[in-house]
Amino acid sequence: MNRQVTIKDIAKEAGVSISTVSRVVNSSLPVKKETKEKVLKAIEKLNYYPDSLARSLRVGYTKTIGIIIPNIANPFFATIVRGAEDFLRSKGFSLIICNSDNNIAEEKKLFKTLLEKKVDGILYSGIGDHVENLINRNVKTVFIDRIIKNNKFSYVCSNNYNGMYKLLEYLYNSNHRKFIFISGKKEIFSAAERLRAFQDFANEYKIDFKIYEGEYTHESGISIAKKIKNLPDVVVCANDLLAYGVIEHFKSKGLKVPKDVSVTGYDDIAFSKMFSPPLTTVKQPIYEMGKTAGKMIFTTLSKKIDHIPVKQFENEIIIRESTRRRL
Repeated sequence: MNRQVTIKDIAKEAGVSISTVSRVVNSSLPVKKETKEKVLKAIEKLNYYPDSLARSLRVGYTKTIGIIIPNIANPFFATIVRGAEDFLRSKGFSLIICNSDNNIAEEKKLFKTLLEKKVDGILYSGIGDHVENLINRNVKTVFIDRIIKNNKFSYVCSNNYNGMYKLLEYLYNSNHRKFIFISGKKEIFSAAERLRAFQDFANEYKIDFKIYEGEYTHESGISIAKKIKNLPDVVVCANDLLAYGVIEHFKSKGLKVPKDVSVTGYDDIAFSKMFSPPLTTVKQPIYEMGKTAGKMIFTTLSKKIDHIPVKQFENEIIIRESTRRRL
């Protein structure tokens, strides 16, 4: 079995000292251009990969960021990750992606793993409350799609409450009066905010309504749609995946959307405009949210500050063919 290439091997191949190779690898001190090129060629030839943990002990950073999300298979989180990764990569950082499946115990394990790997910071979109643990370890952290009232952290999200409320007002003004609302799990910040908007709207407008709680998944939409015995005017779903599942089940029963019932989503993930029928939804600037989170964690690290001002995006109502004005 071939042994792992070491910094000593690189120095020998390039004909330079070990300390010179170290300066090139860690960008710690200036190196002549021609010498640097020799070292880089040797690194490429021998397929050398620096030990990030050892480097962190020497220079104090690993140039890695961890991101904890519920599920990368959810297009919302896939786009969040893409935005964060694109920015961080441009700054020379790598991203370690961790899926928690909305499980608090799993989130705690993932935090432990990332801390053991000496990541420079953590981007976090989850349901658990690990704030005290993070403060104690002084880990630079940016919360995504949730608000943490703590001056140790930054957060980026969209205005879930206003986005949902505006959608409901549009539906009411289109003569929808009987509502079913399918929420995500209340432990999820965005789901709780969208549910709160619906409850406030229902109290304000005195509508006829029923609430179901599900998961942010296509399968959950199908499962809950099967429980609906009396059709409302509209089924309002807390995200697009739920709406896809609801529409799929209605179609299987011969119902037409929106002729028989309107259906709405939330997020405006990429497939929503191509779905049949194209989905009325609330558009979040998902990629920009991820990119902004990447910028925030980079800024806190590069400027050695605890946090930067919150960034909250406003959302846009997207009207498509899954809703209609009722007579």
